[in-house]
Order: sequence, then structure tokens, then C-alpha cells
Amino acid sequence: MKSLFKVSLLAATVMLAVGCQKEETPKVDPAAEQQVQAETGKTVHFKTDDDKAAYAIGVSFANYLSTSIEKPGELGIELKKDLVLKGIEHAFAGNPELTEDEIRAALEGLDQRVAQTMQQQAEEKATAAKAEGDTFRAEFEKQEGVKKTDSGLLYQALTDGSGAQPKDTDTVEVHYKGTLIDGTQFDSSYDRGQSATFPLNRVIPGWTEGVQLMNVGSKYKFVIPPELAYGEQDTPTIPANSTLVFEVELLNIEAETAQ
Repeated sequence: MKSLFKVSLLAATVMLAVGCQKEETPKVDPAAEQQVQAETGKTVHFKTDDDKAAYAIGVSFANYLSTSIEKPGELGIELKKDLVLKGIEHAFAGNPELTEDEIRAALEGLDQRVAQTMQQQAEEKATAAKAEGDTFRAEFEKQEGVKKTDSGLLYQALTDGSGAQPKDTDTVEVHYKGTLIDGTQFDSSYDRGQSATFPLNRVIPGWTEGVQLMNVGSKYKFVIPPELAYGEQDTPTIPANSTLVFEVELLNIEAETAQ
């Protein structure tokens, strides 16, 4: 998460911008203003581009600030909006009740707590994913026709082909679908309507090993443990320590990559 200390810098920018506009504002006829509000449905009447700019600064700051409050909230860190607004009010009035050093320390402390909480949650999620994967693989291994390699790769022939078997130096053409153990799909060449072609030694180890077991024309199901997939790497679509499930159809062996 980006440093929340940037909030104080943005606040200073806002105060400077608004402070520059503390000139005496011409009085507006209340009746005329009510008429404008009734006709436009808006409560603010912009007389100049400077008025719009000032309002835009406020909206932009509020949106940024709202995100800065919500993100820690998702981690169980409560930042009370009334106190945030009180801090803004005091800052604009020129009488904040924390010194600059205290503000810096509070925001740096928040950053640390957010980082620690995120790290803890990530570790708990990875541990849970590994345990769930272990259970899933143990159950899958009991299914008819499932075989297990020395590395821990599980595979099941859905359709047997009679073509050649690739080597790890070959370039293969495949159709495939990849899911997490709960069925969540994260990739599919079928959905793209186009097969995939790649050197077999440039993919995850589970693929490199598994596809070499296939003959052209075969379709296999692979259940790949995390150490043969992406391990502890955490991505938006594949959590750390995930066991992956692939259905792979070997269409062709195209060429041998240059050594």
C-alpha cells in the first residue's frame, strides 16, 4: 500500500489552493441562488473557472481520502471519518492538535500496521491454500485412472491419442483450460478461440513434465502441486501455494527449439 503520509502532503496542497482563494467573495442574492438551485438541481453555483477548480480540488481530495480510509478498513484497521474530518477542519483553521512530528509518526505507524496486517493475511491465505490443495490432491489421486509421478504430478488420461510424444525441447501446440481447485477458471485457450503454441521447456515444471507424457491427439487432466506451478508467488488470479487443475489437449508437435 502506498504511504498514507502522502495524505498530509495533499492536504497541504489543498489548504494552499483554498487559502489563495480566501478573497472577499461577492454577496449573492439568496433568492437568486435558490432559483438557480431549483432549475439545475445543484447546490453550488460556479461563477468562474477558479470556482470550479477549487471545487474540483475538494472532490479530488475527498475521493483520494476516502480510498485511504477504506483500504485499511478492509484489513480491520478502523479510521473514523469524524476524526478525519475534524483533522481537516483544525488544519484549515490553523490549529491542528498534533505536531508535524506526531503526524508523521502516526502515519508511518499506520503504514507499518497496514503492511504487517497484509503480510499476516497473505501468509494465512497461503497456508490455507496449501492445506486445501493437499486435501484435494489426496482425493483426486483416489479416482480411477489417476497416476502420480515421482515429482508429485497427478494426471489422468481423458482421451488417448496415437501420435508422437514431445520432448522438453519441442515446441507444442495445445488447447487447454486452467482452474483453481474450487473450479475458478483463470485461463483458457478455448475461450480465446485460438490454440497456444510454446516451447515446452519454458512453462511451469508441471506442464513441462506432464505434456511429455502425452501423445498427439491425447487430452489429459493434470493436477499440479504448487511446487510444480507458481509456488509462493501470489498473483491476482492465482493465490500463493495454489494447486492448479489443467485440462490439456495436445494438438501438434511443431518443432525443436534451437539449443
